[in-house]
Amino acid sequence: MESTQLVIIGAGPAGLSAGIYTARAGIDTLILGCAPKIAGDYDIDNYFGFPETISGKELMERGRKQAERFGAAMRCERVVGVHHGDNGRFIVKTEKNEIETCGVVLATGVSRIRPGISNLDDFDGKGVSYCVSCDGFFYRNKPVMVVGEGVFAANQALELTQYTPDVAVCAQGKELTMGEDFQAKLREADIPILPGKVERLEGDNGLERVVFDNGSSHDVHGLFVAMGEASSLDFAFSLGVERKGVFLVADQEQKTNIDGIFAAGDCVGNFLQISVAVGEGAKAARSAIKHVKNVCKKAEAE
Repeated sequence: MESTQLVIIGAGPAGLSAGIYTARAGIDTLILGCAPKIAGDYDIDNYFGFPETISGKELMERGRKQAERFGAAMRCERVVGVHHGDNGRFIVKTEKNEIETCGVVLATGVSRIRPGISNLDDFDGKGVSYCVSCDGFFYRNKPVMVVGEGVFAANQALELTQYTPDVAVCAQGKELTMGEDFQAKLREADIPILPGKVERLEGDNGLERVVFDNGSSHDVHGLFVAMGEASSLDFAFSLGVERKGVFLVADQEQKTNIDGIFAAGDCVGNFLQISVAVGEGAKAARSAIKHVKNVCKKAEAE
């Protein structure tokens, strides 16, 4: 298993800003994330210090080069899970690796992808879940389904086989974005990818079945939502980070309620601007630096 002192999840303004500060302070820093949405052909003309308009792509490229100049490692790997490890450490699982780390900065933005199921909220906590590691135990040997089209959904489905052999995936009518390798893993685990789109949920005392848009149904006692890529909110569920709606709760130093987990940028729900994300990334870095120096380096010396 790979090991590093700090993992930053997200390569947007908050994540890159945090990485600049932590790497410059001598912290072994790994930034995981591909190009964020802002790194496109967006014109930005209200960012401090740029009297001329700059594109989001150019601004993010400058941030990446600056983080790399100070020694931050950067990889375009999708993170599919973050879990508690031993001795206060954390395990970050990507589509390719598992990484042990002392601290994590969550800076993936906020996901607003919904599966488009009409009465989803009616079954929240009554069959609908967003965290396999939290709730998979409650569905031992029961039929379950994961809704999602990508690596995140595939990983959640595979994780569910620890609890039940009756697992299915529904991509909600979307084109699959998981690679052939993950599709092969699903086939090997006898996990079918069902066609169609779940339209509504049914059940008298909790979830009992899903109904597709063509009128057919499938018996399901647990429905795990894993649309798109895993977000800070998804990691918060498995870590026990306090949430407020779709946002994470962090204090003025970007600390969450879990020691060693920090959050910055759009995922904490403040003024959703690049300048704010950059500042919050810097604050998260300062807190992470102190945590690593006081906890991780002490443990490494023992």
